[in-house]
Amino acid sequence: MCKYLYINVLLILFLVNKTGFAQVPENQLKFADSLFKAQNYFDAITEYKRLLFFDGNNEYDFSANYKIALAYKFGAKYGSAINYFRIASNYAKLPEQKFNIELMIVRTNILRGTENVALQMLDDLMKQAGTVSKKKEIYYWRGWAYMFKDDWENASKSFAQINPNHKLKLLCDKVNDEKYSVTFAKVISYILPGFGQFYTGHYLSGLLSLGWNVLWGYTTVNAFASDRIFDGLVIANLLWFRFYRGNFQNAEKFAKQENLKITNKALYKIQTEYRGLKP
Repeated sequence: MCKYLYINVLLILFLVNKTGFAQVPENQLKFADSLFKAQNYFDAITEYKRLLFFDGNNEYDFSANYKIALAYKFGAKYGSAINYFRIASNYAKLPEQKFNIELMIVRTNILRGTENVALQMLDDLMKQAGTVSKKKEIYYWRGWAYMFKDDWENASKSFAQINPNHKLKLLCDKVNDEKYSVTFAKVISYILPGFGQFYTGHYLSGLLSLGWNVLWGYTTVNAFASDRIFDGLVIANLLWFRFYRGNFQNAEKFAKQENLKITNKALYKIQTEYRGLKP
């Protein structure tokens, strides 16, 4: 009995709310907007969805779905954000609205680590961009996509299309100059064991690699020279080649580790000091 009473009460409240709300959808919008402005994003999403449910005239299809998408984006729910940006795009009436939504989807893809998708979208948008300002926006977000992809050279080229002295372009150049060449670190280690570690600033590791390779290389050559072929083969396979392989593997690992530090430092600097638009 209590169960049915409870259901009936809920039904009555639902109908009352529906009837009352249908007369003042603006109040629901203001309430949802206030939650959004207070950065209470997930409660705001609930209220925007409530607005859509009761919006009999479909007056808020674009604005409410767009705000839901933004709220999901700010809440780091990137997949849901992209879905609602797409829904909002279906209700967009102006070309500018559709263009801006596509850029928002690009920015969301950058944040969720799908930079290749973002770059493909930007290529498609570039084919449609008719004005210089739109092209500059595309170059701007292309630069961001390349930065997050750890491709600072192409990021620099993208920002240079906007301004050769763009702040982010200069920062990309600095990062590109500071980064170590992983290929060079490996190749120099093939030729001179330990020098790849010296190149990346790991001097102790470099000295150890150089020392062990010299020791076991000398021991191997000495064994062969003394006609101790078996000893030479054992030393070469079990000791010298092991340290030789570990030498260039370490050089590659150290170069990648140092590059990651440089990249993270640059991204943190951009996050805390750069005042322009961010994804």
